[in-house]
Amino acid sequence: MKPKIAIPEPSSYDKSYSDRALPSYVEAVQEVGGEPVVISLQWPPDEIARRINECSAILLTGSQADVDPQKYSAPRHEKTAPADPLRDTADELLLQDAYNMRKPILGICYGLQTLNVWRTGTLIQHLDSQVQHNPKDDAAPAHKIEIEADSLLAREIGQPEKQAIVAVNSSHHQAAKDPGDALRVVARCPADGVIEALEGTDSGHYVLAVQWHPEKDFKTDVPSRRIFEGLVRAAQEWSNASGRNAR
Repeated sequence: MKPKIAIPEPSSYDKSYSDRALPSYVEAVQEVGGEPVVISLQWPPDEIARRINECSAILLTGSQADVDPQKYSAPRHEKTAPADPLRDTADELLLQDAYNMRKPILGICYGLQTLNVWRTGTLIQHLDSQVQHNPKDDAAPAHKIEIEADSLLAREIGQPEKQAIVAVNSSHHQAAKDPGDALRVVARCPADGVIEALEGTDSGHYVLAVQWHPEKDFKTDVPSRRIFEGLVRAAQEWSNASGRNAR
């Protein structure tokens, strides 16, 4: 039985963006053996909770919204985009369930940011850097990142014993500033120090979040594909351990 992965719609107020962005996440999960369960942002909380209960892991997608800076006690920057309350509600329900049940978590771009803030971390609201973190071609490699050796991320991409340097695509103007509770920095852009990946500090709970977009190049980029393979593998292990496959 394929493990079910809960994936929230990217946006509640920009259907065209969601229609463009969502299929890549769905396809990536399907390609590596998972069963995507798309969470509609229009569902009431009890329906979202019911659908989450069926799932063995969560994948938090990107978004055109920005996390409301009031959530981390910061004044709003003039370039901070409007929040998406319905997406916030879905993400918070997904995260609460995943932490309560110790389900695997993968956050991508905005998903990293919402995870970090939910864990009481803070964000840089607008990057001022010579590195292009939001290029016009956001599917092509934009810059390099350095990944900490012996991290979950390093193991997933197949380079666990040494500091790995890989090129990633990029499409963001915000980034994590202070890591949240039980999260640690495991990748940065060496050119400007911007945080590019976080992961959980509890070795018994699979929590990984990346600032770039592996769903955009998973068909051609081996590290990107391995990130999704790792999520689905962890979901299968959680499902087996919890007895879900026996139901």
